[in-house]
Amino acid sequence: MAVMESVVEKIKAWFRFVPREGWFPQDTEGDVVRCQTDADGLRWAVGRVSSSGNCTIRVVPVPTGPLGRSPQAVHQRLSVFELGGEDFSEDFPMVAFTAPAGADFAGIKALLTQGQTGGWWHYEVGCGTDEWWNA
Repeated sequence: MAVMESVVEKIKAWFRFVPREGWFPQDTEGDVVRCQTDADGLRWAVGRVSSSGNCTIRVVPVPTGPLGRSPQAVHQRLSVFELGGEDFSEDFPMVAFTAPAGADFAGIKALLTQGQTGGWWHYEVGCGTDEWWNA
């Protein structure tokens, strides 16, 4: 009996993004997607195969606020939720957090709102699931 192996190759895929007023200029997220390769060899996402259930939240500290321009302070404030995140750059101290499926979405949303109201940061949800929006 022949055994077939399923090989999953992880590749970088590019997403076409139509900028919207008020959004940050960056936009990268992650699900399992179907891709097409263009003439230059770039792989562009053309459809979702399955959702990871993860949500992406982008947070930018207010330079004149209590956290200053510190991405580390943003990480510290949200550390209770044990979110994975990465900093964009020294020039633009945005932190992109991944809130995994099953995370305390209501608690995260409450802290994000508190921080925005308190002048700590601005935030946006780059990729939210129904579970996120309904929490």
